Amino acid sequence: MTRIPYGTAPEQFGELHLPPAPGPFAVAMNIHGGFWRSSFGLAQANPLCDALGAKGIAVWNLEYRRLGDPGGGWPGTFQDIRSGYRFLSQLAARYKLNLGKVLVLGHSAGGQLALCLAGHEPAITRAMSLAGVVDLQQAWELHLGNNAVAEFLGGSPKEVTEHYREADPMQLSVKATQWLIHGASDDVVPSSLSRNYTEQKKGRGENAHYLEIASASHLDLIDPHSSAWPKIESTILHLLA
Repeated sequence: MTRIPYGTAPEQFGELHLPPAPGPFAVAMNIHGGFWRSSFGLAQANPLCDALGAKGIAVWNLEYRRLGDPGGGWPGTFQDIRSGYRFLSQLAARYKLNLGKVLVLGHSAGGQLALCLAGHEPAITRAMSLAGVVDLQQAWELHLGNNAVAEFLGGSPKEVTEHYREADPMQLSVKATQWLIHGASDDVVPSSLSRNYTEQKKGRGENAHYLEIASASHLDLIDPHSSAWPKIESTILHLLA
């Protein structure tokens, strides 16, 4: 694993996990969750990075400014995600990354950021949300994460309408192939968010797919030792085949 800055702020860095085999490598850019708050960091995704590396996939595990960091919240958090994604082009030659096979994925709040990125970056062709907060209006209504959405965006949908329009994957047009995976036993982010998102996006003609895993909890989806992981891993390998 190599830590590489993509900006000047302390939080603007990624950790590049490379498989032991020679490249070129397909790439998964991972965006960790934690309701956009600085109390959660990218280390929670290390087991996921190791598991994908064992399958020959390079992982660009991104850190970014969050609530509690100077410049964190909207739009600074998303600006970091966008900068981190664009920085892949600077890493490709040195680390033998195949930029024709890039998957952007995120867990929980990272799922929102991954699909939001795909909505703003038309070059992205593959996006995955794991237990994602993919409907910010609904998440605000449910007060998820102790009102984390209002904290992240700076107010209610009526107060900062434009922020919701720019940030909410439900309100964006996403051209990428999208996979949303959620555990039926998730008590942090209800699976209904991902299910309803997929149904609405399919109705708009988007290439969205939903997989619900019975008995899986919120954190099971990023735990390679969970019973849910084989389905997640196989979906990622399929997308990057």
